[in-house]
Amino acid sequence: MSHDPKPLGGKLFSKPIIIFGPLVILCVLLIVKRLVFGLGSVSDLNGGYPWGIWIAFDLLIGTGFACGGWALAWAVYVFNKGEYHPLVRPALLASLLGYSLGGLSITIDLGRYWNMPNFFIPGIFNVNSVLLETAVCMTIYIGVMALELAPAFCERMGWKVSLKRLNKIMFFVIALGALLPAMHQSSMGSLMIAAGYKVHPLWQSYEMLPLFSLLTAFIMGFSIVVFEGSLVQSGLKGNGPDEKRLFGKLALTVSVLMALFLVLRFGELIYRGKLGLAFAGDYYAVLFWCEIVLMAIALAVFSIPAFRRDSRLLYIGALSMMLGCAAWRLAYSLLAFDPGNGYHYFPTAEELLISIGFVAVEICAYLFLIRLLPILPAVNKTAAHPYHEASKS
Repeated sequence: MSHDPKPLGGKLFSKPIIIFGPLVILCVLLIVKRLVFGLGSVSDLNGGYPWGIWIAFDLLIGTGFACGGWALAWAVYVFNKGEYHPLVRPALLASLLGYSLGGLSITIDLGRYWNMPNFFIPGIFNVNSVLLETAVCMTIYIGVMALELAPAFCERMGWKVSLKRLNKIMFFVIALGALLPAMHQSSMGSLMIAAGYKVHPLWQSYEMLPLFSLLTAFIMGFSIVVFEGSLVQSGLKGNGPDEKRLFGKLALTVSVLMALFLVLRFGELIYRGKLGLAFAGDYYAVLFWCEIVLMAIALAVFSIPAFRRDSRLLYIGALSMMLGCAAWRLAYSLLAFDPGNGYHYFPTAEELLISIGFVAVEICAYLFLIRLLPILPAVNKTAAHPYHEASKS
């Protein structure tokens, strides 16, 4: 029995596309409005809050959710866990879409977006800027993921010669793909160190923010693989390969990483004498415990062998893990950030619709591409029909 990837097939304009399509169109129109009439026409950004939901959610959380391909690359190619190989292409596709939309969110968030090419021009960019390292690494990584997915396109087009040439350099591409996210994901934590006292002490850590950001990237990456895989298998109604065993093993890995994160998180608070702030009973304490409870629920689910064999509990655990890490990232970058001087920020309806539209774009693009390209693993080389039947539902 083979698990070679096969196109899902079926009609392109299915129910999800029809539902999310209008959100995509609205998102495009609002982005055009922002690019033509400026940030103030669609957002509530100001001098105290130079970035808002587009960066906190679309970039920091969005690229965290897009770390599935990177996390699996470490498992498969660095730690030689070849059993996870069937999960790599779906995760890479989701990662490519997530990072591309994260890059787009940076573009629309910049006031003078036409100056973006400057960070590629020597003599103009600031080599001491964490933002430069993040931007350059993300840009290169998007290209790397496109190359990693190129074999799927070559297979679909029947370009065997191009595929052979590509395979000769793939070891270098994979190595670069494993390195780059480790650099910019840790730098995303370093960004808020510069904010100093403006970030609440429960989240501000001059030593640990980069490590916490890197750990949550791994956790979110493995969790999104379990989450998305569960959704795809549900959509295929049991006609696809049963990957629950692989998801269970990934869940165990995530539980170890989450336990490490929580130990370091509370250890830093205790060492710095900040643990009392978690029991202050204010807004920040509630926000802190919401984040911790979500992580603890996921840790409990993933740590119990019987729970890891239950598809529904795997799904709930992955969702809880993702929400817990997302809450941490949203808090340190926005919710627990107070610039003072009377500045306030709340995302406008246009900002929220653009962020929702990004999610809709990713869903629609993912569904289109898995139907057209050999992304999902098939049960065997002749088992295309169950997929086609599932896609019609």
